[in-house]
Amino acid sequence: MSDASVAGHLQTSHLRVRHRIEQREAALSPFASKSADATRDREEDPSSVRAAFQRDRDRIIHSNCFRRLKHKSQVLVNPQGDHYTTRLTHVLQVSQVGRTIARALNLNEDLVEAAALAHDVGHTPFGHIGEHVLNERLPDGFTHAAQGVRTLTILEKHGDGLNLTHDVIEAVKRHSKPEGKFITSEAVDGMSLEAQIVRISDAIAYLAHDLADAERDGILHTTDVPIQIRDALGDAHSSRLNAMVVDVIDASWDYAGESPGINAKPWIRMSEPMRDVTTQLRNFMFERVYHPTSQSPEGLRARDAVHLMHEHYSKHLDDIPEWMRVISIEPEYAAADFVSGMTDSFAIIALERISPGSTQGLYQGRVHIPRT
Repeated sequence: MSDASVAGHLQTSHLRVRHRIEQREAALSPFASKSADATRDREEDPSSVRAAFQRDRDRIIHSNCFRRLKHKSQVLVNPQGDHYTTRLTHVLQVSQVGRTIARALNLNEDLVEAAALAHDVGHTPFGHIGEHVLNERLPDGFTHAAQGVRTLTILEKHGDGLNLTHDVIEAVKRHSKPEGKFITSEAVDGMSLEAQIVRISDAIAYLAHDLADAERDGILHTTDVPIQIRDALGDAHSSRLNAMVVDVIDASWDYAGESPGINAKPWIRMSEPMRDVTTQLRNFMFERVYHPTSQSPEGLRARDAVHLMHEHYSKHLDDIPEWMRVISIEPEYAAADFVSGMTDSFAIIALERISPGSTQGLYQGRVHIPRT
């Protein structure tokens, strides 16, 4: 067989792989998103061996913005230990929770995985503390969800973006949730079921691991958690996760495509009792962990640090990579793009260059700061 014949045979075989994957999706719930229907801003030849959402997942995993998540804070600023959640381990846990729900409900697991892994790439250094600072400083405000979309569609690959499917981008854009009651049909109107899974899995994952981190750090003791929450979810990280995940699956079962009389407007939800418990736990975490962390000595130093960096780079554009300055013509937005993409450790180095000694106490001596 000639080289041309071998190449042609392999190409045909590879195409059959992708078609076989897409055909399997025909067995998914009638409400599931399908890879064959996915669209992108820029048309491109499909992969020979991967469906569209698989390809998105791979692009995300190999991106710079995804790799940086390993050095970005989740909630606690520089906790003293190796077992605390980082932004990277958080998105992995969201992916695991989301895939479990998607598989149980016969929805598109590949789409959930891709969107879950990408949903937090717009986060600033030092978690939500940095986000609040940039939101105050920018005329049009700042949210990590909108910055995540900007990162994936524009900033990655020096201005080319990753050209992900619109399904993944929409899930990233709409994953954020307001403080208070957030599990409502109105909040997810128009979202795919897979995007809804990412949204609720995000909350399930961070409530479970943030509570575990707070207990590990001594901020909370297990007995501080209200008894009605403990009775519903248990006292262990695994039992809390399992209780919420199983409830979502049971409450949303009519969208698995196996029940008669399927609701005309499906949405991923919890039962009313579990919805109340989850909202109560979330309010408890805001009151006892999230807000106090922002006002802690480390949190206030982190706030000052992001403020100082954004102010400096808004006035010294030459310190920002040229390709980023071209994308963001307005100085304050170029500075926001640069600062929001930083890891905690890179921000520390940048701060010491801007104002030597300004990071004292923020990392409690754990990070060596190279002097310039």
